[in-house]
Amino acid sequence: MNISAAQVNELRQKTGAGMMDCKKALTEAEGNIEKAIEILRKKGAAVAAKRADRDAKEGIVLTKVSESKNSAAIVEVNCETDFVAKSVDFVNYANLVLETTFSTNPTSVEDLLEKNANLNEGLTELVGKVGEKSEISRVAVVTADNGFVVDYIHPGSKLGVIVRYDNLPADKFADFEGMGKDFAMQVAAMRPLAVYREEVPQDLVNSEIEIYKEVARKEGKPEQILEKIATGKLNKYYQENCLFEQAFIKDNSKTVQDLVNEFNKQHGTSVKLHSFLRFHLGEGKK
Repeated sequence: MNISAAQVNELRQKTGAGMMDCKKALTEAEGNIEKAIEILRKKGAAVAAKRADRDAKEGIVLTKVSESKNSAAIVEVNCETDFVAKSVDFVNYANLVLETTFSTNPTSVEDLLEKNANLNEGLTELVGKVGEKSEISRVAVVTADNGFVVDYIHPGSKLGVIVRYDNLPADKFADFEGMGKDFAMQVAAMRPLAVYREEVPQDLVNSEIEIYKEVARKEGKPEQILEKIATGKLNKYYQENCLFEQAFIKDNSKTVQDLVNEFNKQHGTSVKLHSFLRFHLGEGKK
């Protein structure tokens, strides 16, 4: 049967699929729009299966902070190419993932998909439209019952950060927000391992100590002072890798700790850096 351009255009408007795919689906459906939509959805599932072994390392990272500033969500949604990552269909789906994560507070990607069947269906439809493997790689929700959260998305949406602060009264949010945003940018730029040195995994600390000792040993340093040398170098390691001890990126004469202490003294508060999440595109891939 003859399929009109108007029918093809209507199906394209409803599904976002390509012109030829729409024409083929309408032909198979004998002009029935609803049946053609079902065919395209099934085609999406077929495309997803065909591309399951492809690598999806492009995509976007998105964040959302509540109006009350005490909770936030962050998600990473992946595809195969940067071209698709910038497409309207992909961005719309990623924003749906973000909004759903924000509203349902899942504990994992699996939990998110189990609670929200529409995201599974939407993902299948997305793959059918863009023709690339697409997937949700990471999701998280951060809540500060007695504090404040701030987000930062680096231009290009390939790197996102959420930082949680505790012990910050609501009437001090406006005073602290600029500094809080600066610290989120610090996390993005300096990639700290932890907030405080006590949080650095012990096996990593032990490994660093052994490396420092071995280097000093090869330099001919006496065995009895190797421990002292390693301790000094470990302090430097903490200063470079723990957010609280890092030099502030906007003024390296001060540390993050200095600025927090100054704020608390000036405002009569006891703000504490609690934790951060840093999602860099591709790092969440298994």
